[in-house]
Amino acid sequence: MPGVKTTVFDCNIMQLPRIHNRAGNITPVENNVHIPFAVKRIYYLYDIPGGESRAAHGHKELEQVIIAASGSFDVHLDDGLNKKTIQLNRPYAGLHVKPGIWRDISNFSSGAICLVLASELYDEQDYLRDYEGFKQYKLT
Repeated sequence: MPGVKTTVFDCNIMQLPRIHNRAGNITPVENNVHIPFAVKRIYYLYDIPGGESRAAHGHKELEQVIIAASGSFDVHLDDGLNKKTIQLNRPYAGLHVKPGIWRDISNFSSGAICLVLASELYDEQDYLRDYEGFKQYKLT
């Protein structure tokens, strides 16, 4: 899928269901219901030292929903032309990141947990790890 034509404007916040009662809250997440794809991989980032950033890469085919399961952080999106920053700070809101978008995550609050739901299993060949190579990929 060379030259994926997605833009930062195709990446949006999704409100996930929130069920509340006096005993606490629950947010169910179901494939192809609450998430627009079948989740094949789940991982989370935590204990990020102050001032550090994570991610700084793009994907050719993989799409993700990024959730602040605890705390807050900023997700910087870049499509090679446009940039957009979204702060995530609610466990019932997920950022849907489409393929062909460079992402960088920073400004982690103390105790933040970044939960990522991915459409594919880990595949190093899907990663775009060099920003200049990412821009070239977007142009092809």
